[in-house]
Amino acid sequence: MNEAIRPAGAVPLQSAAIPIVTVVVPTFNERDNVVTLYKRLEAAFKDLPWEVVFVDDNSPDDTWQVVRELSRTDSRVRCIRRIGRRGLSGACIEGILAASAPYAAVIDADLQHDETQLPKMLALLQSGAAELVVGSRYIEGGSAASFDKQRAGASAFATEIARRLLRVEIADPMSGFFMIRRDRFEQIAPKLSTQGFKILLDIVASAEGGLRTVEIPYTFGSRLHGESKLDSMVALDFLGLVLAKMTNDAVSLRFLLFAMVGGTGLFVHLGTLFLGLQLFDLPFTEAQAIGAFAAMTSNFILNNFLTYRDQRLKGFAVLRGLVAFYVVCSVGLLANVGVAFSVYDQEPIWWLAGAAGALMGVVWNYAISGLFVWRKR
Repeated sequence: MNEAIRPAGAVPLQSAAIPIVTVVVPTFNERDNVVTLYKRLEAAFKDLPWEVVFVDDNSPDDTWQVVRELSRTDSRVRCIRRIGRRGLSGACIEGILAASAPYAAVIDADLQHDETQLPKMLALLQSGAAELVVGSRYIEGGSAASFDKQRAGASAFATEIARRLLRVEIADPMSGFFMIRRDRFEQIAPKLSTQGFKILLDIVASAEGGLRTVEIPYTFGSRLHGESKLDSMVALDFLGLVLAKMTNDAVSLRFLLFAMVGGTGLFVHLGTLFLGLQLFDLPFTEAQAIGAFAAMTSNFILNNFLTYRDQRLKGFAVLRGLVAFYVVCSVGLLANVGVAFSVYDQEPIWWLAGAAGALMGVVWNYAISGLFVWRKR
């Protein structure tokens, strides 16, 4: 093991006590923060028996390797390396379900959360005063002064949406810093989404007021190493979570995005068809075929970037996925025409038959694409 990252006072493997609290740390490209966070947790818990589970999404910077080296000298450190799966919520769910302690905390690896509050959270849970303790930036004594104006505004807006649409009453449902009784989490876990970033909001909304919750203030710090994982697509994850909870999981944001991308494909098809006929003077059959392939190609690119961004294909897999998408959509076109013809034969209303065929095509393409194009590995 590299001496530069060897933890001081590491607990021998045979002497670690049974943990009373498990700290779950989702990671992606956080190798420079792992050892620092480990030492901070060690200082925060002192003589309390604890463990930490780092759940790493196969970081290109080999974060998981740093964790593995720590775990070889301290049995309180564990690593779950996820292959083919991405997302903070899913990582947190897997980590908490893998916890061996009766209480589980979630804390970011970027050192922006205040780990010194963890013993206080644990005491509140052990006393029975709460089943969920949330580190809040928005109650008296808390602070998010490190936010820039854009992030502060987005956080405030999301909090208000959560309160009004999901009836979530806590002050900081966007917090990523909390501790929960593991048995209560396991009861809620089947209702949770593995996509997105807002695991706490999902927990509170899924509990539907059934969790005794206490918020304690903390100051949100500044990131020391690495880059923030938040990007413009987080808004889509948040919207998807809100839609799912409002409709009891009847509405899937992924399906809506897939259908919207399909709508853009119609314009690409018609535009290509127009250019082929008017500009290049192609026969209709050839122009139609080119338009269809252009639409399928644009749909694949947009779906890979947007709809399935958490399972995005890269490298040679893009070519393989594109060919598979062509096949899927070709069969979907046959299903579209077949259903439309059947409906029209029963009730000769052109728009009804067309809509039924289009819906069948979208459902087929979505279902089969998920199985064969963007399948999880």
